Amino acid sequence: MIRVTVDSIRVNLLSQQRMVMLREVDNRRYLPIWIGAFEAEAIGSAMQGHDPPRPLTHDLLRNVISDLGGTVQNISIVRLQENTYYAHIVVDLRGGGRREIDARPSDAIALGLRVDAPIFVDERVMDQAGVTLNDDEDEDEEENERPSLPAPRREVRLDENLQPEERDVNEENLSIFRDFINSLEQKKPPEEDK
Repeated sequence: MIRVTVDSIRVNLLSQQRMVMLREVDNRRYLPIWIGAFEAEAIGSAMQGHDPPRPLTHDLLRNVISDLGGTVQNISIVRLQENTYYAHIVVDLRGGGRREIDARPSDAIALGLRVDAPIFVDERVMDQAGVTLNDDEDEDEEENERPSLPAPRREVRLDENLQPEERDVNEENLSIFRDFINSLEQKKPPEEDK
């Protein structure tokens, strides 16, 4: 098994699909996994350390496992079959014993981040679907070696430091919008007699 960390959540700006990028520890290989919007939000909030006032689904699962005396030992991405990833939540039980609970990788990752459990990927899965993000000069050499990935046309990191693109503003074009907005301004309502 290969230890990974959650590197980022990325968004396809055209389709709004999300992808979690798992990065191999001490290596430049990544495992991209397409996930849903709610799962991306759950992973992102765990990465940022946000603790909701009431437990959400993954917080509830963490609480149930803990209250029943279990401990999440790790999260494992164990298989890739027909473009679907499979994961296990590995739980040590009170009084001994271990269970591997089948889960979607996105749910397992969201839980793993909440309990600070290590995340692993089976070597065969990483070999099959892992990608190396190279410098521009290395990209051409390894283009044929990388597995095909249905990559978004344009990606951004969900990052608090992300700034909007700066553009030159044409004041003449904006005057049309100003005139329209000004036409929407209403007079103040008459004051009622007191």
